[in-house]
Amino acid sequence: MLERKGLQDVYVNFQTQEVRFRQGEQPLAEIKAGIHKLGYTVVEAKAKPPFWTLERKLMVSAIFTAPLLVGHLLMSLGIHIGLMHNYWLQFGLCLPVFVIGLLHFGRSAWKSVRSGVPNMDVLIFVGSTAAFVYSLIGTFLQEHNYVLYETSATIITLVLLGNWFEKRAVQQTTTALGELTKLQVEKAKRLMPSGTVVTINRDEIKMGDILQVNEGDQMPADGVIIFGNVSIDESMLTGESVPVEKSVNDNVIGASLVKSGNVQMRVTAIGKDTVLQQMIELVKTAQQDKPDIQRLADRISAVFVPVVLGISILTFVIAYFGFDVTFQKSLMNAIAVLVVSCPCAMGLATPTAVMVGVGRLARNGILVKGGQTVEIFSNIKKMVFDKTGTLTTGAFTIKNIEYHTPNQALANALIYKLEQHSSHPIAQSLVREMGGRVNAVQVDDLMVEERRGVGVFAKDNQGNAYQITAHPSSGNTGSQLLALRKNEELLAKIELTDTLKPEALATIQFLQQIGIQPIILSGDQEERTAAVARQLGVSEYYSEARPADKLRIIERLSRTAPTAMVGDGINDAPALAKATIGVSLSNASQAAIQSAQIVLLNGNLSHLPKAISIAKHTVMTIRQNLFWAFAYNIIAIPIAALGFLNPMWAALFMALSDVVVIGNSIRLKSKRIV
Repeated sequence: MLERKGLQDVYVNFQTQEVRFRQGEQPLAEIKAGIHKLGYTVVEAKAKPPFWTLERKLMVSAIFTAPLLVGHLLMSLGIHIGLMHNYWLQFGLCLPVFVIGLLHFGRSAWKSVRSGVPNMDVLIFVGSTAAFVYSLIGTFLQEHNYVLYETSATIITLVLLGNWFEKRAVQQTTTALGELTKLQVEKAKRLMPSGTVVTINRDEIKMGDILQVNEGDQMPADGVIIFGNVSIDESMLTGESVPVEKSVNDNVIGASLVKSGNVQMRVTAIGKDTVLQQMIELVKTAQQDKPDIQRLADRISAVFVPVVLGISILTFVIAYFGFDVTFQKSLMNAIAVLVVSCPCAMGLATPTAVMVGVGRLARNGILVKGGQTVEIFSNIKKMVFDKTGTLTTGAFTIKNIEYHTPNQALANALIYKLEQHSSHPIAQSLVREMGGRVNAVQVDDLMVEERRGVGVFAKDNQGNAYQITAHPSSGNTGSQLLALRKNEELLAKIELTDTLKPEALATIQFLQQIGIQPIILSGDQEERTAAVARQLGVSEYYSEARPADKLRIIERLSRTAPTAMVGDGINDAPALAKATIGVSLSNASQAAIQSAQIVLLNGNLSHLPKAISIAKHTVMTIRQNLFWAFAYNIIAIPIAALGFLNPMWAALFMALSDVVVIGNSIRLKSKRIV
């Protein structure tokens, strides 16, 4: 309906009770009015919670329904309460419940019919109204066989009870979202130019602010340390329980906890650009991209209500006219068909499982963009790994520098200056290693450019060209060799060494055990790539691949089988985007979150098997939920049509079916996953 009004990119999340859209020319007031017409309430930021809540509706309905239901049950056991034989008393007890049902279900039912997509409330409204009107006729005729007030009231009360159970259960599927939201820091200590420290609110933090963070505080925002050393607990964001040591020039993530030490940090991201806020947004919108398995359920749900209405009418007609069943019994069978049907179970099957699964992944520092990503990732057949910084530590150490210029200090300063402009693991290692070798030598201002997969290039004011690129090595040394050149003249050769990550071998073996083929795709030289492949037992590898080569290889592999690409999220961004699924190990860089569908915030390969396992169990839970929802209706509707199910029991079973589906999803939160 909102799309018909001209809004674009409309997304409704019933779990978080949000609607998102891209506003066109329509005034906001007109949009709000349209939402109200659909039967929903727009909750303003400072609005008071409504008085007439679901809990209060249920309480009032239960109070008035209890005498009717108890009287009916006692009567069926041969115990008669004279007062309860008064039809007008029964009418008086049922009327408040019916009015609540009329407003709660009737309004929603009418709006859904007008929009062309009838929902489950249509079935509940028709069933309860039929029983109430039939009873009202019996009251005027003083015919006890017509009086079924307890049926109408009980249907409404039990469905409200089911809605309450559903609401409570759905809230449990969004606990991960609540936990992430609570991590947001409300106050920060800003260091003023005068040296004084003032306390400010989170909304007042600006880019470039210098903040003081002391032991026991949480980082107020994303930033970089400019003074001090700290031990930081990032487990609430990355799932990594071991505290991380941070010092000057290290990046910090907002909401991480300072275990020891004090630092001053410069803010590099605020608001929606922070890692925490992007995590919250990813969890919120996880259901926007529906898995293919849900699309079938959506198509069935779209025609479900009209089909059930048709079955209900046929049930009445066949029973009353074809088999001489009494009018009352035929009507009760038809109402039971309406009430027992449960399209909402099909609607809840996927989003609840996705929310819990994505929430569990987020608690482990694994961000997944959407339900469809979870489903595709669970079916991956090939997993391609970048080598440097992914399978290896990327923490290169300088084994040797061979100088070809007498001015070694200038060469060191040039290496340090140029590599500061690159985000590649090798460059970061060189900056760290060369920091202690640079003295007071001044380097002219340079125009620096990083060419992905090639190297770093620069020019000074005199037009001299500098570059640091890979240099061919002689023999299978296992080392990385770089060359510093000025105007094509060799100034120095830098030999670096790298080691495998401790968890790399176990990760590769896990993939091989579950039938996923690991492949190495590296821009490094043949002998070093082959050496890593041999150490890990990987049979297929590609070396000396430029970004264009990586794109071509990934495209070819993806055509043969679903393929995931695991890389650093910056240099490998094109390949990550080209793969069926891109997995980033970039330690929460913003570029990684944007370029990959899955982000491992801690950069730890050992979390990759966990991500695959949780994805597989999430899809398994979706299938279990949909099986239950379909099986329930296939079994329950014929039983109700044949007259073996009382409408009151039908209402109870319908409510319980929702709880079963949501409960199965909640089980995913604590389910043991290897």
